[in-house]
Amino acid sequence: MKWTDTLDIAIALAEKHPDIDPKTIRFTDLHARVMALDGFDDDPNRSGEKILEAIQMAWIDEAG
Repeated sequence: MKWTDTLDIAIALAEKHPDIDPKTIRFTDLHARVMALDGFDDDPNRSGEKILEAIQMAWIDEAG
């Protein structure tokens, strides 16, 4: 997965962390959790606020 695979990342996060409310996660924590996902292989510096926000929104949709 790459940073642009926001839906795939959100699904993986929802499955791996069902106990976390994605509405309250800080972007620094979100970044670390994405980097720790199995199958994630992208440059840590390629993410930005817009990408993290898109992942968070997709995760909220998945969790809802």
